[in-house]
This record gives sequence, C-alpha cells and structure tokens, in this order.
Amino acid sequence: MDEFEIDKREVRRAFSRAAANYDAAAVLQREVCSRMLEKLDIIRLQPLRLLDVGSGTGWGTRQLGERYPQAEIVALDIAIGMLQAARGTSSWWQKLFSGGRQRFVCADVEALPVAAQSLEMVWSNLALQWCNDLPATFVELQRVLKVDGLLMFSTFGPDTLKELRTAFSGVDGYSHLNRFADMHDIGDMMVAAGFADPVMEMETITLTYDDVKAVMQDLRSIGAHNATAGRAQGMMGRAKWARVLRNYETLRRDGRLPATFEVIYGHAWKVQPKQARDGRTIVQTDFRL
Repeated sequence: MDEFEIDKREVRRAFSRAAANYDAAAVLQREVCSRMLEKLDIIRLQPLRLLDVGSGTGWGTRQLGERYPQAEIVALDIAIGMLQAARGTSSWWQKLFSGGRQRFVCADVEALPVAAQSLEMVWSNLALQWCNDLPATFVELQRVLKVDGLLMFSTFGPDTLKELRTAFSGVDGYSHLNRFADMHDIGDMMVAAGFADPVMEMETITLTYDDVKAVMQDLRSIGAHNATAGRAQGMMGRAKWARVLRNYETLRRDGRLPATFEVIYGHAWKVQPKQARDGRTIVQTDFRL
C-alpha cells in the first residue's frame, strides 16, 4: 500500500468530529470559496442542476443557492456530520425559498451516486486533495456533466504546509502530510478525462501564527488530520515532538510562524466527444432530414 494513500474512514471520522466548530476555524476555506465565486462573474452558464462536491457545513452551497436561485443544488460530502451541520445552518427562509431544491448526499467523490450527464455544473472547493485516484476522479466528474457543462474547483498544490513538512522531516519514518498534485499535472489529468482547454491558476496564501500549537489546532478544527496510510498509529513521543517544534521555530519571521497554502484553481467545460466508445470518429453535421 502507498504510504500516502488516504484512509477514507479516518477522513469521515475527522470531518464529522470537526463539523460543530468548523465554521469558526475555516477562514481560509471561505476566502478561497469567495475568490472562486468571483470567477463565476464572467461565466454565463445558468445551471438548472448543480453538484457541490465536498460541501462541508454548506457555506459555499448557500452562496451558490443565492447566485442560482432556480437551480437544484446537491450538496455532497463524505462526512455525515458535515451534512447534518449544513442542514441545521440553513435558515427557515432559505429552506422556504429553496422550494425543496436542495439535496444532501453523503458519498465519496471517487464513486458518485449521480446519473451520467445529469448536471450542468460541478463545483468543488478544497476537497479534491482527499482523493486517492485524481485522474479517475476527473473521469467521474466528466461522466456526470452534460455536454457544455462546467467543472470549477480549487485544491491544494505541493507547497501547501511546506513549513510543517520541513519541521517533520527526518524526525521519524512516518508520513505526516498529504501528497498534493502539481497544477500542470492536474491540467493534464483533466484533458485526459475529456475536458476541453482547462484554465488553471495558482496563488499562495500564507497564514501566520504565534506558535506551532496554534497551527495544529487550526488544522484539527477543520478536520484536516493526517489520514495517510503511512501515519503513525500512536502519539508522537516528547523528544520527537520537541524536535518538530525546534525545526519549525527556525522558520519564524517577524515574530510569527508561517503556514503556506498553495491554492490551485481550475475550470473546464465538457465538450461533445470526438470518438464513440468503440473508437469510431463522431462527425457533427447540420443536416436536417
């Protein structure tokens, strides 16, 4: 087994436990979501059915509902606790005026319980980094979209939490952080999955903290535990943890400890396939019989 393979059961448990306090800590997640929403200003598509992958406690889902009031929105998350929190945070008037057009589904994006070609848009804010097979995930997302449907997402790139990675380096033989895909590789995966001309962007967001404990507490509060197969199964000893602290302290600047997040944004359209499944070329015509 790959040491970086994600244990999905642990992911479910961690995010369900974090649901109650998630919104208070998810500052970065809301900021990235807001920046994604701004990108929709230049998109003319008005979806009638939309899937929010990794919807969490539903903050982004609610923003999408306000932008597309006529759309049926399916909020999908791997953690049942997150969906329960999302249902509870919708106000009575949001429930009333949504007209029953919101659905909540507990499932894994790598095996979507969604019909093929049934959606005009798939949206995902900072969730795809929890996938074990990202190329196959893009194939799955392409499957559920209609032709001319839009995929828009954000995820984390390789420089995410590079300071924490440096701090844990050489301390022991276990994995302590996820492995994140490169932006260019993600673009190639999308093309291979059948998406047309993906638009990829990247930016770095750095949060600062008083100490390492605050960094770790923030990560725990949003459910971002180490869920890799190669993680240690017990607590880290005092000596090793002291070494991690010393390593991180060497990165202190202007009295604060940095935590870097490389945020990757991508969007692309599903186009009419050029080949049938049996390999025959599909030729488009304007003939009318």
